[in-house]
Amino acid sequence: MLRLFILLVFSGLPSMIHSDKKDLRLPVLENGVASAGKRVAVVPTEYEGTSVHHILYLPTDWDPEWSKKGRSWPVIVEYTGNKYPTSGSSGEVEGAALGYGLSGGKYIWAVFPFVAKDHNHNEVTWWGDEQATVEYAKRNVPRICREFGGDSSRVFLCGFSRGAIAVNYIGLFDDEIARLWCGFITHDHYDGVREWKGTAWGSPLSDYRARAIQRLNRLNGRPVLICQNGGTRDVEDYLSDYKNLAIFTFLDVPVTKIFPQIPNALVMHSHTDRWMFVDSRERRQAWKWMEKVSGRNFN
Repeated sequence: MLRLFILLVFSGLPSMIHSDKKDLRLPVLENGVASAGKRVAVVPTEYEGTSVHHILYLPTDWDPEWSKKGRSWPVIVEYTGNKYPTSGSSGEVEGAALGYGLSGGKYIWAVFPFVAKDHNHNEVTWWGDEQATVEYAKRNVPRICREFGGDSSRVFLCGFSRGAIAVNYIGLFDDEIARLWCGFITHDHYDGVREWKGTAWGSPLSDYRARAIQRLNRLNGRPVLICQNGGTRDVEDYLSDYKNLAIFTFLDVPVTKIFPQIPNALVMHSHTDRWMFVDSRERRQAWKWMEKVSGRNFN
């Protein structure tokens, strides 16, 4: 199979891109079971009696009789950033927002945890138990599709900061989990680009990159959207020798132009996953990419 590498220079795209200027608001976290328009916490059967959980949102047009009516929805799974108070990141699944923004609230959206090594809570810094975190996704992606009408052929994986690295580090951990996804979206960081000193997994850089390249090979020609505040050049340079592994698209996100005043009511720092919540040329470009890959129009 011929695999393609595409670098899109978005500044040259025509103005026909979807122009919805509506600002998004993160749905309030509610108690109870999942239903249309609700964002709730879910503790899977395997973790009953613990604090390990994920967040699940069902779009406003979700129908509990989806099976009878032959309906389904794309799914977007998210991994969130480390605990980093400077940027307002709590490291908790409740604080995630990128997946909701990327889907415009029109997909089933799940924020998966990094399962702590004690298997009793969600880890807010780095990976916790890597294998348990991988198994969590392997169990719960099919479960969400089975129970809520998620389309297993249209499951995206996205992440911000730590979560952006996790898109490959966790999402391409082995062949089984890698098969779950139809497309990948990262914002601010990318697996293998830089050394993470003080960690066993991300240092030294030569060893880390060797393992990261093994993960890259599991992309198998699928589409990848790489977003970066301040420019994607470092990621482009890193991937230049692996351009045959996926359909790569790069999107520079000028957060300080999208938000001329920071901090503000929505963001504390330019390192943020909430840039998708207000209208910008970059949001429209990201939505156009999502529409193309999923076949789901945002109008």
